[in-house]
Amino acid sequence: MITGKIDVTKIDKTKLFNGKPNKEGKCAMYLDIALIETKRSDFGDWRDDNTHMIVQSISKEERAAGKKGNILGNAQDRQARRTNDQTPADPGKDEGKAEDTDDGEVPF
Repeated sequence: MITGKIDVTKIDKTKLFNGKPNKEGKCAMYLDIALIETKRSDFGDWRDDNTHMIVQSISKEERAAGKKGNILGNAQDRQARRTNDQTPADPGKDEGKAEDTDDGEVPF
């Protein structure tokens, strides 16, 4: 299992898109992301829990132009940590949940 946290203030909101309407006619809002493994790199180390960097996905054309997606946060591969240090992974404490909004607005 890979878990992570993102800083929603760093999201390029122009990249958000709506999915297909559900039974009630409401559309979910999505953001494409990518997880980049950072084991044994300058960005993280399995001993520090952060095994991946979470970045906002960009188009092929943007990549070709040299643009990079916003770094949104970090993620941890709990199974890799358990394998590497032989201790059970702690999923962490619940630091609070985002409020469930039903008004179609992004809560940030």
